[in-house]
Amino acid sequence: MTITEILLRLHQNSYYFFAIVLFVIGFHTMLTHNNLIKKVIGMNVMETAIFLFFVATGYVYGGRAPIIEPGAGHTYVNPLPSALILTGIVVAVSVSAYALSLIVKIYKAYGTIDAEEIMRIRGGESL
Repeated sequence: MTITEILLRLHQNSYYFFAIVLFVIGFHTMLTHNNLIKKVIGMNVMETAIFLFFVATGYVYGGRAPIIEPGAGHTYVNPLPSALILTGIVVAVSVSAYALSLIVKIYKAYGTIDAEEIMRIRGGESL
């Protein structure tokens, strides 16, 4: 395998690489920030990475939209991952809205959205 073939394969699979990078960025954001809104943003970045990964699995290089024309022998992309991701996007938006509404309630109750400060106020151990 030549270096050109390796670079060509990396280019063809770049969607997977970027999905992994996005997931790691979101995971790092969730783990390293005490601000609850930043944690929700990190969760949304991770969801976006998963959506990108699934849509990339259904992509066919040079494929067309799956609208079948009689007599035409085209290659089509797989529509199932895209359809599933539409449902996933709706669920992700709902979860984000619910999480943000809980953060508003937490802010009203404790006066802060810092997770470590909330744990200190509640008398628990810090994160």
